[in-house]
Amino acid sequence: MDKQSKIVIPGAAGLVGQNLIVFLTQAGYTNLVGIDKHPHNTRMLAELHPDITVVEADLAESGPWQQHFEGAEVVIMLQAQIGALTEEPFIRNNIHSTRHVIDACKRYSVPYIVHISSSVVESVASDFYTNSKKAQEQLVEECGIPHIILRPTLMFGWFDRKHLGWLSRFMKKSPIFPIPSHGRFMRQPLYVKDFCNIIISAMQQRRHNEIFNITGREKVDYVDIIRTIKQVQGLRTWIVHIPYRLFWFLLWFYALFDRDPPFTTQQLGALVAHDEFELIPWWENFGVSATPFEAAIRETYTDPTYSAYILDF
Repeated sequence: MDKQSKIVIPGAAGLVGQNLIVFLTQAGYTNLVGIDKHPHNTRMLAELHPDITVVEADLAESGPWQQHFEGAEVVIMLQAQIGALTEEPFIRNNIHSTRHVIDACKRYSVPYIVHISSSVVESVASDFYTNSKKAQEQLVEECGIPHIILRPTLMFGWFDRKHLGWLSRFMKKSPIFPIPSHGRFMRQPLYVKDFCNIIISAMQQRRHNEIFNITGREKVDYVDIIRTIKQVQGLRTWIVHIPYRLFWFLLWFYALFDRDPPFTTQQLGALVAHDEFELIPWWENFGVSATPFEAAIRETYTDPTYSAYILDF
């Protein structure tokens, strides 16, 4: 694929998008268009990458942003609603937005789509996020445009505003860090740098209408993730185990005062759902090296250039 080929990235100002554009530019790709509706995060993207085209627009509404798909060689679909208290944001940002993106791809004859789905589509959980991601993935499968679908597990890395990023910032501010129950909830966290390199490889390979589960190579219990973050950052936070029901109640109570809480009761349910996702040899399929978990955590929180940037909710 030519390095001057036009690449359009809906949802470019989130965790994956911010990282992906760093690695695309490092790989020499110059004709990038990032589209996102979040004002603060979109401005940050434009400030970090003044040489690319950054568009602030709501993908759930058709509009002039769709014109940027003209001449695109690849569209990398990243837009996703991950957390919210009601179903409507998931319908709007995971389903309606996807319909508009696919319409734009068809209108301008985009030849290839890389769609970022989620491992939750194979989860035992049933919640707003899981159900909307299943519907989103089905829209891509039925769109008629050659595509690849990647289903990553929980990700972490630079620009992480939720998940491990929020947990890390909470640990820095609070002398006590609560853990639900025993904390032995197995996770398969995926380093976003590895995942971005997989996306770039998938874009170059042009596999035709295939689906890949992209799972973190190491199994790590939730409590050990917290301990590793604490150790890497040299924190003295006291980790305290509290009963699951009390933890659930505290999240529910917090949500009464925060319309967009960083961690919800539904996400707590997903944490303890005991999912174990398929691990394929993606490091062989896509020719990407897997970064060891502790090394990835160290890069995430000690990098002199990007670890200081924090996205807004």
